[in-house]
Amino acid sequence: MDTDHHTYWETRYAEKPRIWSGRPNADLAEIVGGLSGSRALDLGCGEGGDAMWLAEHGWQVVAVDVSTTALARAAEDAEARGVLGHIDFQQHDLTKTLPDGPFDLVSAHFFHTTLEMDRLAILRRAAATVNPGGTLLIVDHGGAPPWASDEVHHHEFPPAEEVLAGLALDEGQWETVRLGPAERDAVGPDGQQGHLVDNVIQLRRK
Repeated sequence: MDTDHHTYWETRYAEKPRIWSGRPNADLAEIVGGLSGSRALDLGCGEGGDAMWLAEHGWQVVAVDVSTTALARAAEDAEARGVLGHIDFQQHDLTKTLPDGPFDLVSAHFFHTTLEMDRLAILRRAAATVNPGGTLLIVDHGGAPPWASDEVHHHEFPPAEEVLAGLALDEGQWETVRLGPAERDAVGPDGQQGHLVDNVIQLRRK
């Protein structure tokens, strides 16, 4: 596909004044609530729901996205919620650049695209920025949400075990804390009800 990542996501965010709810992803709140640490990296932060939740729970957050529109909305909301001073919003095309570590938490929630992208290479580079004792948390769609576009329904979502194998991380340096599906009920952008399955990969660096 010829469309570059920035153009694609700018077009997507231009469709509506808001795309996401502003609430944190459910798996993030459940898992990170039990972790300790101070510095987090949020990959593909979108309009900042996860980053703001992390900041409200004591983390210093570097939140990155390719879309300047999404980042502007996120910064505006973070200021309104009083946490902008705890979040460093950065624009990156993660196929080219990544923020400097180290981090106690690297979070990649629904870091998917239908564009050409070596996702595993990005996640592998991000994993290298995790501090000893820190967490790499990847939460993927187990399948397309019922309200997703036809393009997304034709996208392949690999199971958690396949993602972990593809990362090819040194087993001597990483402990698998959680690996597998997590089910939840969710509401779509236009109020649609749905039952979703997430694939959760939670790893701890030794």
